[in-house]
Amino acid sequence: MTRVVLATHNAHKVEELKRILGDALEGIELVTYDGPEPVEDGDTFEANALIKARAAAEFTGLPSIADDSGIAVDALGGAPGIHSARYAGTRDDGDNLRLLLTNLGGATDRRAQFVCAAALVVPPPVGAVGPDGPASASESEESVEIASWPGTVLAEPAGSGGFGYDPIFRPADADRSAAELTAAEKDATSHRSQAFRALAPRITALAGS
Repeated sequence: MTRVVLATHNAHKVEELKRILGDALEGIELVTYDGPEPVEDGDTFEANALIKARAAAEFTGLPSIADDSGIAVDALGGAPGIHSARYAGTRDDGDNLRLLLTNLGGATDRRAQFVCAAALVVPPPVGAVGPDGPASASESEESVEIASWPGTVLAEPAGSGGFGYDPIFRPADADRSAAELTAAEKDATSHRSQAFRALAPRITALAGS
Protein backbone atom coordinates (compact mmCIF):
# COMPACT_ATOMS: atom_id res chain seq x y z
CA MET A 1 0.00 0.00 0.00
CA THR A 2 1.19 3.50 -0.84
CA ARG A 3 0.54 5.95 1.96
CA VAL A 4 -0.90 9.34 1.01
CA VAL A 5 -1.53 12.08 3.57
CA LEU A 6 -4.81 13.98 3.61
CA ALA A 7 -3.71 17.39 4.84
CA THR A 8 -6.70 18.42 6.93
CA HIS A 9 -7.83 18.24 10.54
CA ASN A 10 -11.47 18.45 9.43
CA ALA A 11 -13.14 15.07 10.09
CA HIS A 12 -16.05 15.95 7.77
CA LYS A 13 -13.65 16.43 4.86
CA VAL A 14 -11.87 13.15 5.59
CA GLU A 15 -15.17 11.25 5.42
CA GLU A 16 -16.32 13.08 2.29
CA LEU A 17 -13.07 12.62 0.39
CA LYS A 18 -12.92 8.91 1.12
CA ARG A 19 -16.38 8.62 -0.43
CA ILE A 20 -15.53 10.81 -3.42
CA LEU A 21 -12.24 9.15 -4.30
CA GLY A 22 -13.57 5.62 -3.82
CA ASP A 23 -11.90 3.36 -6.40
CA ALA A 24 -9.07 5.85 -6.87
CA LEU A 25 -7.80 4.73 -3.46
CA GLU A 26 -7.20 1.15 -4.55
CA GLY A 27 -3.67 0.33 -3.45
CA ILE A 28 -3.49 3.55 -1.44
CA GLU A 29 -3.75 4.05 2.31
CA LEU A 30 -5.15 7.51 2.99
CA VAL A 31 -3.76 8.70 6.31
CA THR A 32 -4.80 11.73 8.34
CA TYR A 33 -2.43 14.59 9.07
CA ASP A 34 -1.35 15.32 12.64
CA GLY A 35 1.29 17.96 11.94
CA PRO A 36 1.23 21.74 12.37
CA GLU A 37 -1.17 23.86 10.34
CA PRO A 38 0.63 26.24 7.97
CA VAL A 39 -0.26 29.90 7.58
CA GLU A 40 -2.70 30.09 4.68
CA ASP A 41 -1.60 33.44 3.30
CA GLY A 42 -2.26 32.79 -0.38
CA ASP A 43 -4.64 35.05 -2.27
CA THR A 44 -6.41 32.29 -4.22
CA PHE A 45 -7.97 28.92 -3.45
CA GLU A 46 -5.26 27.24 -5.54
CA ALA A 47 -2.44 28.93 -3.62
CA ASN A 48 -3.82 27.96 -0.23
CA ALA A 49 -4.48 24.34 -1.26
CA LEU A 50 -0.85 24.06 -2.38
CA ILE A 51 0.40 25.67 0.86
CA LYS A 52 -1.38 22.98 2.89
CA ALA A 53 -0.30 20.09 0.67
CA ARG A 54 3.32 21.29 0.61
CA ALA A 55 3.43 21.62 4.40
CA ALA A 56 2.10 18.11 4.92
CA ALA A 57 4.46 16.62 2.32
CA GLU A 58 7.45 18.34 3.90
CA PHE A 59 6.44 17.31 7.43
CA THR A 60 5.72 13.66 6.60
CA GLY A 61 7.89 12.99 3.55
CA LEU A 62 4.80 11.42 1.92
CA PRO A 63 2.62 12.41 -1.04
CA SER A 64 -0.03 14.76 0.29
CA ILE A 65 -3.41 15.99 -0.90
CA ALA A 66 -5.27 19.04 0.35
CA ASP A 67 -8.07 21.33 -0.64
CA ASP A 68 -9.07 24.91 -0.07
CA SER A 69 -12.71 25.67 -0.52
CA GLY A 70 -15.35 28.22 0.29
CA ILE A 71 -18.38 30.12 -0.86
CA ALA A 72 -18.26 33.20 -3.08
CA VAL A 73 -21.38 35.40 -3.05
CA ASP A 74 -21.95 37.70 -6.01
CA ALA A 75 -23.69 40.49 -4.06
CA LEU A 76 -20.80 40.54 -1.57
CA GLY A 77 -18.17 40.94 -4.27
CA GLY A 78 -17.13 37.28 -4.02
CA ALA A 79 -16.84 37.29 -0.22
CA PRO A 80 -16.22 35.41 1.95
CA GLY A 81 -14.21 33.47 -0.66
CA ILE A 82 -10.86 32.24 0.63
CA HIS A 83 -11.79 33.55 4.09
CA SER A 84 -14.89 31.33 4.32
CA ALA A 85 -13.67 29.08 7.15
CA ARG A 86 -12.76 32.02 9.39
CA TYR A 87 -15.28 34.59 8.15
CA ALA A 88 -16.72 35.33 11.60
CA GLY A 89 -13.34 35.05 13.33
CA THR A 90 -14.39 32.01 15.39
CA ARG A 91 -13.99 29.17 12.84
CA ASP A 92 -17.51 28.09 13.87
CA ASP A 93 -19.78 27.04 10.99
CA GLY A 94 -22.90 28.51 12.60
CA ASP A 95 -21.24 31.85 13.27
CA ASN A 96 -19.96 32.03 9.69
CA LEU A 97 -23.28 31.39 7.99
CA ARG A 98 -25.15 33.75 10.33
CA LEU A 99 -22.69 36.54 9.52
CA LEU A 100 -23.06 35.87 5.80
CA LEU A 101 -26.86 36.10 6.04
CA THR A 102 -26.57 39.32 8.06
CA ASN A 103 -24.21 40.89 5.55
CA LEU A 104 -26.34 39.80 2.61
CA GLY A 105 -29.49 41.14 4.28
CA GLY A 106 -32.47 41.43 1.96
CA ALA A 107 -30.44 41.50 -1.25
CA THR A 108 -32.44 40.22 -4.20
CA ASP A 109 -29.33 38.95 -5.99
CA ARG A 110 -28.53 35.78 -4.05
CA ARG A 111 -26.31 34.07 -6.60
CA ALA A 112 -23.30 32.26 -5.18
CA GLN A 113 -20.96 29.41 -5.87
CA PHE A 114 -18.98 26.94 -3.85
CA VAL A 115 -15.37 26.75 -5.06
CA CYS A 116 -12.79 24.04 -4.39
CA ALA A 117 -9.13 23.78 -5.32
CA ALA A 118 -7.66 20.29 -4.85
CA ALA A 119 -3.88 19.91 -4.71
CA LEU A 120 -1.45 17.01 -4.78
CA VAL A 121 2.21 17.38 -3.81
CA VAL A 122 4.60 14.46 -4.26
CA PRO A 123 7.98 15.04 -2.58
CA PRO A 124 11.16 13.61 -4.11
CA PRO A 125 12.05 10.13 -2.79
CA VAL A 126 14.24 10.01 0.30
CA GLY A 127 17.85 10.07 -0.82
CA ALA A 128 17.02 11.37 -4.29
CA VAL A 129 19.78 13.41 -5.87
CA GLY A 130 19.27 16.34 -8.21
CA PRO A 131 21.75 18.13 -10.50
CA ASP A 132 22.99 20.25 -7.60
CA GLY A 133 23.01 17.62 -4.86
CA PRO A 134 20.29 16.09 -2.66
CA ALA A 135 16.79 16.79 -3.97
CA SER A 136 14.87 19.43 -2.02
CA ALA A 137 11.18 20.08 -1.38
CA SER A 138 11.26 22.62 -4.22
CA GLU A 139 11.64 19.68 -6.60
CA SER A 140 8.33 18.13 -5.56
CA GLU A 141 5.77 17.29 -8.23
CA GLU A 142 2.66 19.44 -7.88
CA SER A 143 -0.82 19.26 -9.39
CA VAL A 144 -3.91 21.36 -8.70
CA GLU A 145 -7.50 21.25 -9.98
CA ILE A 146 -10.26 23.79 -9.35
CA ALA A 147 -14.02 23.44 -9.71
CA SER A 148 -17.17 25.36 -8.79
CA TRP A 149 -20.76 24.51 -7.86
CA PRO A 150 -23.21 27.35 -8.67
CA GLY A 151 -26.37 28.07 -6.73
CA THR A 152 -28.11 30.61 -4.53
CA VAL A 153 -28.06 31.65 -0.87
CA LEU A 154 -31.27 30.85 1.02
CA ALA A 155 -32.93 33.31 3.38
CA GLU A 156 -32.47 30.92 6.31
CA PRO A 157 -30.76 27.58 7.04
CA ALA A 158 -32.45 24.36 5.95
CA GLY A 159 -31.35 20.81 6.66
CA SER A 160 -29.05 19.15 9.15
CA GLY A 161 -26.64 17.32 6.87
CA GLY A 162 -23.34 18.43 5.37
CA PHE A 163 -21.18 21.05 7.02
CA GLY A 164 -19.96 24.59 6.57
CA TYR A 165 -22.34 26.74 4.54
CA ASP A 166 -24.37 23.77 3.24
CA PRO A 167 -27.57 24.71 5.15
CA ILE A 168 -27.89 28.08 3.37
CA PHE A 169 -26.73 27.04 -0.11
CA ARG A 170 -29.14 25.67 -2.70
CA PRO A 171 -27.30 24.24 -5.72
CA ALA A 172 -28.59 25.29 -9.13
CA ASP A 173 -29.14 21.62 -9.97
CA ALA A 174 -31.23 20.88 -6.84
CA ASP A 175 -34.50 21.92 -5.23
CA ARG A 176 -33.14 21.65 -1.69
CA SER A 177 -30.24 23.01 0.28
CA ALA A 178 -26.91 21.18 0.14
CA ALA A 179 -27.55 20.16 3.76
CA GLU A 180 -30.77 18.40 2.68
CA LEU A 181 -29.11 16.34 -0.06
CA THR A 182 -28.04 12.77 0.55
CA ALA A 183 -24.31 12.10 0.57
CA ALA A 184 -24.64 10.43 -2.84
CA GLU A 185 -26.54 13.38 -4.30
CA LYS A 186 -23.97 15.86 -3.01
CA ASP A 187 -21.02 13.77 -4.16
CA ALA A 188 -22.45 13.54 -7.67
CA THR A 189 -22.01 17.24 -8.47
CA SER A 190 -20.34 19.16 -5.63
CA HIS A 191 -17.34 21.42 -6.11
CA ARG A 192 -15.15 19.16 -3.99
CA SER A 193 -16.26 16.08 -5.90
CA GLN A 194 -15.49 17.69 -9.27
CA ALA A 195 -12.05 18.91 -8.21
CA PHE A 196 -10.89 15.67 -6.59
CA ARG A 197 -12.23 13.46 -9.35
CA ALA A 198 -10.19 15.52 -11.80
CA LEU A 199 -7.17 14.94 -9.56
CA ALA A 200 -7.94 11.24 -9.00
CA PRO A 201 -5.91 9.80 -11.93
CA ARG A 202 -2.74 11.35 -10.52
CA ILE A 203 -3.53 9.98 -7.07
CA THR A 204 -4.23 6.53 -8.50
CA ALA A 205 -0.89 6.62 -10.34
CA LEU A 206 0.89 6.74 -6.97
CA ALA A 207 -0.20 3.20 -6.09
CA GLY A 208 2.82 0.95 -5.93
CA SER A 209 5.21 3.73 -6.89
